[in-house]
Amino acid sequence: MKILITGANGQAGKELTRKGHASGFNILALDLDALDITDKKAVFRVIKDNNISLCINAAAYTNVDQAEDDIEIAFAVNRDGPENIAQACAKVDIPLIHISTDYVFDGNKKGCYIETDQTSPLGIYGKSKKEGELCVKAVLKKHIIIRTSWLYGVYGKNFVKTMLDLGRTRDEISVVCDQTGSASFAADLADAIIVIVNKIQNKEQIDWGTYHYCNKGAISWYEFAVKIFEYAKKYESIKINRVIPVNTKEYPTRAKRPENSAMDCSKIVKTFGVKQPLWSDSLKIMLDRQAHAKR
Repeated sequence: MKILITGANGQAGKELTRKGHASGFNILALDLDALDITDKKAVFRVIKDNNISLCINAAAYTNVDQAEDDIEIAFAVNRDGPENIAQACAKVDIPLIHISTDYVFDGNKKGCYIETDQTSPLGIYGKSKKEGELCVKAVLKKHIIIRTSWLYGVYGKNFVKTMLDLGRTRDEISVVCDQTGSASFAADLADAIIVIVNKIQNKEQIDWGTYHYCNKGAISWYEFAVKIFEYAKKYESIKINRVIPVNTKEYPTRAKRPENSAMDCSKIVKTFGVKQPLWSDSLKIMLDRQAHAKR
């Protein structure tokens, strides 16, 4: 099986490439410099010429605040790109695994979101990702859409790395405490996707559709930050000694975030038998990997 991974230099893309190679798959990992998913002809050509058997779309415009200004670019990448890939997959009758986001929800629900809950995104990023989901659904039957949230890992920029950078130089920091969600370690997301890929390769019966995947446990950004500093002290000198909880209104951003975007992942666990580690356990693993990589 030959697998095309788009957005290969992103957090999820790099982990998928690493895990895919380790699992023995023939991986064609392409980032923007090699494949612009907004170029329909290029997408069709790459899939056809390379005899691709499965596509995993990890490419996305993810700058939530900048998207409020870069509206056309956000929709081109997050809506038109997935549609191009889905159309190409449909033409040669191969499956697509597409990564989406918790930001398709407005955050007004009490409790964890399930896949069938109504989507009502607050900002351009979420709206563009929702449109991308709808395009994939409309074009291709053999699709798996995986909504993930608060993605972080050893590659790229993310909340954990930002906190570590601040923790090395500041004595205290303020972090939002009234936004709740689920952290997702990119390596765990990649593992879950590889499980699904194996089932597709083995020609098992696949329940195509939309799924949620994140690490187990709902937390606030404040709780996440506190735990990051607590665990990181094992590996390096962390100067920070006080994390101040603040409300969203005290920390305004260009784009409005959902107050609650915690997701229920029982469907993907039950359907595919994937593992869903506790968020704090995965955070420890990420920090340990990062520390050893620096040595």
